[in-house]
Amino acid sequence: MAFLPITKEEMLARGWDAPDFVLVTGDAYVDHPTFGTAIISRLLEHYGYHVAILSQPDWKTDRDFQRFGKPKLAFLVNAGNIDSMVAHYTVARNRRKTDAYSPGNRPGLRPDRAVTVYSQKCKTLYPDVPVIIGGLEASLRRFAHYDYWADKVHPSVLVDSGADLISYGMGEKQAIEIAKRLLDGEPVASITDVRGTCYLVPTRDYRPGPAVECPSYEQVCADKRAYALSCRKQQDEQDAVRGKRVIQRHGNQILVQNPPMPPLTQKELDEVYELPYERTYHPCYEKVGGVPAIQEVEFSITHNRGCFGACNFCSIAFHQGRAVTTRSEESVLREAKLLTQNPHFKGYIHDVGGPTANFRHPSCKKQEKAGLCPGKKCLAPKACPALQVDHREYLDLLRKVRALPGVKKVFIRSGIRFDYLMEDPDDTFFRELVQHHVSGQLKVAPEHCTARVLDCMGKPHIETYLAFQKRFFKLTKEVGKEQYLVPYLMSSHPGSTLKDAVELALFIKKNHLHPEQVQDFYPTPGTISTCMFYTGLDPYTMKEVYVPRTSKEKAMQRALMQYFIPKNKPLVLEALKLAGRTDLIGRGENCLVWGPAPEAPQRKKTDAKRGKYPSKNKPEHRRGKRR
Repeated sequence: MAFLPITKEEMLARGWDAPDFVLVTGDAYVDHPTFGTAIISRLLEHYGYHVAILSQPDWKTDRDFQRFGKPKLAFLVNAGNIDSMVAHYTVARNRRKTDAYSPGNRPGLRPDRAVTVYSQKCKTLYPDVPVIIGGLEASLRRFAHYDYWADKVHPSVLVDSGADLISYGMGEKQAIEIAKRLLDGEPVASITDVRGTCYLVPTRDYRPGPAVECPSYEQVCADKRAYALSCRKQQDEQDAVRGKRVIQRHGNQILVQNPPMPPLTQKELDEVYELPYERTYHPCYEKVGGVPAIQEVEFSITHNRGCFGACNFCSIAFHQGRAVTTRSEESVLREAKLLTQNPHFKGYIHDVGGPTANFRHPSCKKQEKAGLCPGKKCLAPKACPALQVDHREYLDLLRKVRALPGVKKVFIRSGIRFDYLMEDPDDTFFRELVQHHVSGQLKVAPEHCTARVLDCMGKPHIETYLAFQKRFFKLTKEVGKEQYLVPYLMSSHPGSTLKDAVELALFIKKNHLHPEQVQDFYPTPGTISTCMFYTGLDPYTMKEVYVPRTSKEKAMQRALMQYFIPKNKPLVLEALKLAGRTDLIGRGENCLVWGPAPEAPQRKKTDAKRGKYPSKNKPEHRRGKRR
C-alpha cells in the first residue's frame, strides 16, 4: 500500500480531482500507528474517503495551503504528536536546537501554536470549508487554560483558531461520525451532538440543558481560585461513563464540551492498529536523513491505551482518559510477526507497551459500569482496596511474542508502574520481567522522595519504590544478571521547597544515583500540576501549595539533583545555606559538597571595646595565627 498523497501530482495520479479531507500537521509525514496523523488518515481511507496529507506547510505564504485546492468536506488540523510549544522550547523557555518529529532533526518547520496558525490560514483561504482541530495541542487547550510561555490565561483554542470543532481525545470515532455527516450534506454548524467534541455557540442561541458549568474565561483570568475550581470540574467530567456536558462562557459565546467519546472496543482497537501503514517516514525525507522520531517506535508495539495511574503532571488522563483498553493477543502477535519481516529488523522488539506497559485490565470492576471515581487516585497515595491486580494476561502475551521465530529479545521501555507491580502477590511476572525484558536498565518513575511533593504529584510514597528497588535487585541477583534501575526524578514540581530538594539530593546520594539529565517540571496545558503552578492552589483541597517560581530557585533545585557535578558547586552551596543545611557542607560521609565553613556572624567594632569579644590585638587573633 502506498503512502497517501502529499503533492497534487500524487493526488491526480490516483484519479482524484480533489480530496475529501486535507489533513494538516505540524510533524513530518510518518505513516506509523504511533502517529495520530497516520491513524486518522488511514482510518478515513478505510471508510472510503480521499485524504491528502499537508505536512509542515510553509505558514508564511498561501502556496502550500492551496496545494490540493479546496477539499470537498473539511480541513483536519493538528500540531503533531506533541504540543508545538513544547516541541520548540525548553522549560527555561529557550529555543530548542532540534526537532525529532521533523526531517533531519531540523527545528523551526512548524509555527508556534501551530493549530491556531494553520486553522486561521485555512479559514482565510477557504472560509466556507469546515476546519476541525484535534491532536494533543487542541485537546489539552480546549478550555480556557494557563499558557506557560505567555505567562497568562488564554481562551479556548477554538476561540483563537477560528475552527469549527475540536475533536478531543484519541479521535477515531469522532472522525468517522463527523465525516459521514459532512458527506451527507449536514452543515458543520449543526454537528453539535457528537461525543468527544467541543463547539462554540452564541450565548443568545444556547439552549440550556443538563451541564456542569465552569467559571467563565473572564472569571478564571481574574481569580485564581475560580481557575482552580474550573480545572477540577473539567478533570472530574473526563470520564466516558459518568462524564457530563461541560460549558464555559467566553464573552458573548459559550464553549460546549460534549461528554467524552467511549474508548474503542478491543475489536475496534485491533482494526485501527492493523490498517495498512507503511510503518516508516515518507521517502521524500530520505535525502536529509529521515525523521528521527521513528527510531524509538519502529520496532515497538502498542498493546494498550489509557492510564488509571493519572499522575497530576501527566496529560494522558485528560487526553486518552483513565479507562484502560487493550488489543487482543492475536492482534499483537500479528504485528510482531510483521516486524520480523522488516529488512531492518535485528531480532529485538524494543517495547510491548503503551502509556503504562503493565496495565491490561480496568482498575476495578466497578469502573466499567460506574466510571472511575472523581477526585481519587487508584494507586496513590496508597492502592485502592478495590484495585484488581493481575499480570497473567500480559505475561502470557510477552511469552508468546518472545517465542516467535526471528525474535531474540522483547524489551519493555514505555514504563512499568512499580506500585501496581508491588500489589501483585504473585511475583512470576516480576521475575520474568527481570530475567527476559530488561535491556540492562529498567526505567521507572518514583519522581521524588518526600511525601508532601509526591502527594502533589499524585504519586505513591517513596516506601513503595524502595520496596520495589530491593525486590528488583534481589531477583536480578537470583537470575545471575547485572542490571540497573534508572529512576526518573523531577525538580521544582509544585510543593517542592528547597528543603525538599535537599532531601531528594540525599536520596540520590544514598542510592548511589548519578542522573545524567534532570527533568524540571514543565507546566503544560491541561494538567492538575499546571493548575497548581499557576494558582498556587491544590484544585481538590483548595489549600495553598508552595510553588518554586524564580529561575534562581529552579536552578538550585536542579543543581542539587546533580550535586556531584563540579560546575554546580556554587549553586549547591547557596541552596544548602538557604535551606539551613550547612551540615551537608564538608568532607563528612553524609555531606553533599565540600566547601568553606559557614561564615561567622559579623562583629561590630564597638563590641571589643565593650568587652563582649576578645581584643583583636591579643595573640590568638593576630594575622596568620591559628587557635
